[in-house]
Amino acid sequence: MDIRVLQYFLAVAREGSITGAAERLHMTQPPLSRQLKDLEEELGTQLFLRGNRKITLTEEGKILRKRAEELVALMEKTKAEISQSYNDVTEDIYLGCGESISTSLIASAIQRLHKKYPRIRVNLHSGDFESISEYLDRGLLDFGMFIGAADLSKYDYIKLPTADTWGLLVRKDSVFAEKESIKPSDLTDQPLICSRQVLSKNEMAGWFGCPSENLNIISTYNLIFNAAVMVEHHIGYALTLENLVDTSWESKLCFRPLEPRLEASHHIAWRKYQMFSSATEKFIAALQEEIEVFANDR
Repeated sequence: MDIRVLQYFLAVAREGSITGAAERLHMTQPPLSRQLKDLEEELGTQLFLRGNRKITLTEEGKILRKRAEELVALMEKTKAEISQSYNDVTEDIYLGCGESISTSLIASAIQRLHKKYPRIRVNLHSGDFESISEYLDRGLLDFGMFIGAADLSKYDYIKLPTADTWGLLVRKDSVFAEKESIKPSDLTDQPLICSRQVLSKNEMAGWFGCPSENLNIISTYNLIFNAAVMVEHHIGYALTLENLVDTSWESKLCFRPLEPRLEASHHIAWRKYQMFSSATEKFIAALQEEIEVFANDR
C-alpha cells in the first residue's frame, strides 16, 4: 500500500467525487480512478459507494480513512523531523494538552523557547487523557500534558509544580451559588455532569465516599465548553476544574470549590526511549528553566 495512493484516497473522501479530487490533485480523472480500483483490489473490499453525483465511504472505507489520516500525518511529521536534521528551517513540536488554566506554565515555556528559537513551531492538540495518550503512543505527539490521576508507567515524565482545584459549576440563581464550598452530602441525588476521564478512573470516589455508580450522573463530557452550556440550561451541575469557564459578572455561571479541597496534579510525559529532535530537546530545556523560575518565585 503506497502512501501516495492513501493521499489520493483521502482527497476523494474529502471532495466526495473523483472529478473534484482530480482537480485538487492536479491530475486527470482516469489514472486516479485506476489507482482507487487497484487499492480496493489490494484490500479485497469496496471502499466507496458510487452515486450519480457523490461518492460516499463504505464502513470499510471509513476505517481506512481514519488510519490513512494517521499514517499520512505521521509521514509528514517524520519528513519534517528528517529535514530538520539537515536544514535550519521551521522545526515542529507536537504537544497534547488537557484543559487547565495551569497550561500558562507551558505557555511561558513556549514563550521562552521562541525568544531563543523563533523558527520552532508548537502544534497543540487539545483532548482528555485517552485521546492524548492514543496520539502519543502512535507517535503523532511528542509530549502530552496530563491532568489528575493517570497511569504514567509506560512514559517518562516531568511533574509540574502546578495543580488545579476541583469544584462545581452552577448557575448563579442556584442554591449552590449561595454556598462558599460544596460538600459530598450536598450532591446526594443531584443531577451531575462529569468528565468521562474522571468516571473511568473513579478519581472522585474517595472524595464522595462512594463509587460513581452510586451518583446521579446524567451526562458526561470530555471538554468542558459543552457541559457549561448544559449547566446554563438547567440540565445539571458540572464537576470541573477552576477557571476553565467564564464566571465573570456577565456570566450566568459561577464556580464553587469542593470541601474537603480536591486538587489535580499535572505531568508532561513522553514515550520511553523516545529519540528527541533538536526542537524537542530545546522545549524540555525551556520547560525546566520555567519550572525553576516558578519555584523561585513562590
